Amino acid sequence: MTLLDAQPFDAARARRRKIKIATAIIVLLVLAAAAWMYRNWPEERAVSSFFAALQKQDYESAYAIYFNDPAWGQHQQKYAQYTYADFYRDWGPGGEWGLIKSYRIYGTANTQGFMSGGVIVEVIVNERAEHARMFVERSNKTITVYPY
Repeated sequence: MTLLDAQPFDAARARRRKIKIATAIIVLLVLAAAAWMYRNWPEERAVSSFFAALQKQDYESAYAIYFNDPAWGQHQQKYAQYTYADFYRDWGPGGEWGLIKSYRIYGTANTQGFMSGGVIVEVIVNERAEHARMFVERSNKTITVYPY
């Protein structure tokens, strides 16, 4: 086949090719935007389940979520620095936030890069102007109060 024997230009085929390329680019952009928007979803879910347990006044489950250890009662000595009694004093009815009647995730922020460090999850508790800032360790999903 020589240059003069080339097949004629097919406009419909070229248009279909352009549409396929444009569709692929749009799909990639939408997937990238969704990945960016939900990059902290596991940490948000951990904090949400923590506050849901507090809202149900299930403090033992909340303590288990706080340390990401459902079997915390079998090895309580592991958590001697922050015992269940301390946790109940801080998060129970007499704690800083009182009884949790409502909560919602306000926003998140990463610390020390995308995959290392942790995530700060800001929560509006009981519609108060002051927000609770919770730090979730990205590697093991343990929760602490963000000190700053």
